[in-house]
Amino acid sequence: MLPGPTPGLPVAPAGAGGFAVVDVEATGRSPWRHRVVEVAVVLLDGELRPEAEFCTLLDPLGPVGPTHVHRIAQADVEGAPRFREIAPRLLELLAGRVLVGHHVTCDHAFLDREFARIGVPLPPVPLLCTMRLARAHLPQARGFGLAACAEAAGLGWYPAHTALGDARATAELLRHCLAAPSCPPDDWAVPLREAARVPWPRLGRARSRPSGEPVPLLRREPLASPEDALPGLLREILPEPLPDSLPEPLSGPLPRPLVPPQCGPGTAGVRPPATARKETGAMGSTA
Repeated sequence: MLPGPTPGLPVAPAGAGGFAVVDVEATGRSPWRHRVVEVAVVLLDGELRPEAEFCTLLDPLGPVGPTHVHRIAQADVEGAPRFREIAPRLLELLAGRVLVGHHVTCDHAFLDREFARIGVPLPPVPLLCTMRLARAHLPQARGFGLAACAEAAGLGWYPAHTALGDARATAELLRHCLAAPSCPPDDWAVPLREAARVPWPRLGRARSRPSGEPVPLLRREPLASPEDALPGLLREILPEPLPDSLPEPLSGPLPRPLVPPQCGPGTAGVRPPATARKETGAMGSTA
């Protein structure tokens, strides 16, 4: 599987360029009605080398949804941060990068709605879908879900339906597909150039909760093998802001993303930054 970042490697700075491989686990299939309950980001530079990882469970302010799928119990999210508490960090990680996912429009739709709930419009960032890449460069796959694609690429077992496990597998699938002789460089070089030109909002980091306690991260460590027990929970503290992470005011109407009411199997490709969006009035924060 994809190796993690070198121990002691500093977190990649905002706007560093490259790829942000994302995966979310949610309380249901609708970005409009359901909430993100776990999010992971694996950062790769422009040469597809791993730079950093971020992962945490989130308090969805309600039922966690299909525990039989994502294996997250209600008790697991007790004390976990709310989305608005980790939103500034996510903005730093995603800025200047191509957003990558397996059926990436689904992950993007959930993130878009979560940011909209706190009054932050996501810019029209280029998207790169490993499902689309697999259809083009893994014709031998028995299907195009992440597990089938990972098997066809010879990537081995991975802990499916954990955000970090899926994000790591997606990052490795990206490397496999982009290295295929059938993959032209423009499949990824053009999105990289476009992503570098996209302006991103920034938010001042919430260093503590109203009680004065530091904002925690609650991370599920993915299984190392199918024989292991269920993932354990690791408590971490949200790191200090990066030196150039300054609060910037946000203004103007929020974009209303044009997303399907349900996220399910399908194909998706690269969306250029110029994609038009329907605008609507700002929503108040409910996170």
